[in-house]
Order: sequence, then C-alpha cells, then structure tokens
Amino acid sequence: MPGLPKKAAEAGLTPLAYMRRFGVVELDEELYRLDERPLTDAELAGAEPDEQGVLRKPVTLESVPPLIGEAGSVGVRHSDGSATVGWLTPSRRLEIYSTAMADFGWPEHATPGYIESHVSHKSLDLDAGELVLMPTFRLPTLVHTRSGNAKYLNEISNSHPMWVNATDAERLGIGTGDLVRVTTEIGHFVARIWATQAIRPGVTALSHHMGRWRLHEQAGSRWVTGLADISHDDGIWRLRYKRPVAPFSSADPDSSRINWEDPGVHQNLAFAVHPDPWSGAHCWHQKIRLEHAHPGDESGDVVVDTRRAREVYREWLAGTRPGPNTSGQRRPEFLMRPVKPRRSAFRAAPPESSS
Repeated sequence: MPGLPKKAAEAGLTPLAYMRRFGVVELDEELYRLDERPLTDAELAGAEPDEQGVLRKPVTLESVPPLIGEAGSVGVRHSDGSATVGWLTPSRRLEIYSTAMADFGWPEHATPGYIESHVSHKSLDLDAGELVLMPTFRLPTLVHTRSGNAKYLNEISNSHPMWVNATDAERLGIGTGDLVRVTTEIGHFVARIWATQAIRPGVTALSHHMGRWRLHEQAGSRWVTGLADISHDDGIWRLRYKRPVAPFSSADPDSSRINWEDPGVHQNLAFAVHPDPWSGAHCWHQKIRLEHAHPGDESGDVVVDTRRAREVYREWLAGTRPGPNTSGQRRPEFLMRPVKPRRSAFRAAPPESSS
C-alpha cells in the first residue's frame, strides 16, 4: 500500500502492526475541490481550447478514454485566463443542463427533476400486500462473496432475516421469525422476517451478503453455503436446499465448530432484468407482494419463471429510445466505465451503402 511502510517506520512499527493499531492509513490529503486545481505545464502542453473553453489534446478513434471523462480532455480555460481541471463532464463544468441527455433523445430530462421510478409509493397496492424491496441493502460486516471465507465475520452475521416495518407486519398478520413468501414479477422466494421500527413503512430490505449455495459437496465455501438442488420443468426453475450450513473437517479446526445453519436466500434469482432507459444500469429495487408462506414452502426456496423473465425484459426495453446520438455515439464517452475500450467502440457502425 503506497505510503504505509514509511508511516509505519516513522511510528516505529511494522506495516502490519501499524494497521492493527490504527486500522487505517492516509494515502493522500489533497483530494478536495480537484476541479479547482490549476493545470500543470505538462497537462497544458499540446492542449487547445474548443468553442466552450474545454482544453483538448489531439485524439483519434483509436485513443482510449480515461476511467471518467473524454479522451484528450484535460481541463477548462476560464474567462479570466486561468486553466483548471474542472469537472469530468463534456463541458468540464458542473452542468445544470445536460447536452448528453438531450443528444441521446431525452431532452425532457436534460435539467434536474423528478423521474417517477418503477417502485414509487403511489404505484403500490398496500392492501394487497405490495411493498418495496431493497436488495442492495447489506449488513456492514459482510461484503458480497469476498467475505465468504471470513470465518470470524460469518460468526458475527450468520442469519438472513427480511427487514419489515413493524406496522406493516402487524397489518399483514406476520411477526418476527415467520416464514413468508415474497413474490416478484417473475417468481418468488421464501424468507423469514424481522419486524422492526428500524425500517420505514412500505419498505422491506434483505441483505445481499447471504443466500449462497453450492450444488456439489466440496464446491464453494462451506462456511456459508448450503447444499442445494436445482430442477426445472417447462420454463419454471426451482432451487431448494438439501442441507444447511454445517460443521466440516478441514485443516482449520474452527470449521468443526460452526454453530450456525442459515445460508440465507438467493433473492437475486427472482429478479427480472430491469435495464434503466437512461443509464443502462440495472434497477435493483423491486415491487414485491408479501404473504404467509404456502404449504410446502421451505426457507431459502427460489422459484423463477424464465418465460416471464423474458417478457419483463422486453417490457423494459420498450421504454428505451433508439440510438445512436446526433454524433453517432452508442453511449456517452465521458461516463465512468471500469475498463474503457477505444473511442471507435463508442460509435455505431455506419450503415452499409447499397450497391
């Protein structure tokens, strides 16, 4: 870790001892208002301002944009002659009006405003048991699959209750520990609830750190996974646990001391693909119906209708508007992307000329 060995040595500690004592290490203290940082001579070299004052260096379609921002864009020249980094938008300014939104066919959303979501409160039928599920919620002790082998963290957090507001629970006739069926657009899953005032009415939450399963005895982390079976018939897929989390023999003697059983429920399987028409990102929040578990339901069950999943996906696609934009781009170049391709990949292929 950059800077850690030096800081540890100054404190008379090893890097590991430093982290054990302090828990954190400061990497940089100059991270605020980077938009106001003056450009260096090296950054300015070869850059010319465009009609908006954006300082750009020459690029080609084979140039690769940075993680955030446009290829060749280094900053902005202000009216007083100064040059700073600016913001990482196309104009290098904090934009109240987004030319990108307008150019990609959404002029009505080019300025900030309210966009009603697919889980807005007025779209819910509370009397029918409809609620909003936040599957992006998680307990702070576990992180995705990266903590699957962290035995001490799993010893702390090893149950997977669905958080339900106590008022909603009373209205629906359910209580803490009850098994419930959670119905989505494309299927359902079965979980146990925790009735609490720690979540607002109309909203439920199920941490995404659990619900891990394996199909084979020795596959995956046995600290957290249940042994499961998957079956399907005519487009209907079912997952059910055959055996919960249990002690097992390994080189780590603590594996024989596991005293928890709940692997949780893999809720994501029951979510349809919701491609956001504006960003392309997946819209995770779900409108669900909550009711008592049906006869035969077991904790952790997941049932999905893949045919319905396809229908929902196409319904969401129907809400999009076709590209490319006025410049032939398939998507904005400046938006953050973990690994950006060459600029040519952002362009739609020109139509083939007729012979």
